[in-house]
Amino acid sequence: MSGRGHAWLVNGTLVLLALATVFPLLWMLSASLMAPGESASYPPPLVPAHPTLDNFRLLVSRAGLGWHFLNSVVISASATLLALTFNVSAGYAFAKLEFAGRARLQRLLVSGLVIPAQVAMLPLFLQLKALGLVNTLPGVLVPSLAGIFSIFLVRQAALAIPDELLDAARIDGASEVTIFRRIVLPLLTPMLVTLAVFTFLGAWNDFLWPLIVLNDNERYTLPVALAALSREHVQDSELMMAGSVVTVIPVLALFLALQRYYLQGLMAGAVKG
Repeated sequence: MSGRGHAWLVNGTLVLLALATVFPLLWMLSASLMAPGESASYPPPLVPAHPTLDNFRLLVSRAGLGWHFLNSVVISASATLLALTFNVSAGYAFAKLEFAGRARLQRLLVSGLVIPAQVAMLPLFLQLKALGLVNTLPGVLVPSLAGIFSIFLVRQAALAIPDELLDAARIDGASEVTIFRRIVLPLLTPMLVTLAVFTFLGAWNDFLWPLIVLNDNERYTLPVALAALSREHVQDSELMMAGSVVTVIPVLALFLALQRYYLQGLMAGAVKG
């Protein structure tokens, strides 16, 4: 096979794989614009005969999905800001600051990666119950305050910052806070965006922890609200597709908008071990 024929074969395969990946999302969007029961016909239509936004209006007016959407935005944005604050500070400290027990603490944190998050949910819930944080926003945010993987993701990126640059700033009289704010954070911008995307997507799509902590319907996030709605409208495929669109489109748009920084951050984290 010639070089050109090989290129056509590879590119054609990639296009087919891309179409196979995108098709469910496109059909979900198409089904959300269909009239009730239209998607259940055989064969299923690919496009709506008469596009309508009634499903989205029903979600907002009757199901109150607009309020749940706002809950998800507040929780995801708060989790992202808190995760950046704690994880970036901890990751930089492990990479560039000397303190007693650093190596032992690193080994302890790494060993914690093998423990499934679900194992810690029961003791964490009992602690939150004792503190009166069940069915509250802080209770939902607690697991997002710090993550072992996020800390070491930042650490790997911070290791690439030259020690000579930091030492020169210290010689010039800059405090550690000034060095962190004016030198370290700008150099870690791609990693900050990567961590922000990871955290926001994780908090936005999280289902199990909000389901455990929240028991007030008005405080539900989108995934929990859609699960509750599906039990009442199990046959309303178009309505469920509209709810899925509301859930998927914002985070998909965020990821595509920040994709360049996201890839830079992943590459930065692999520079130095």
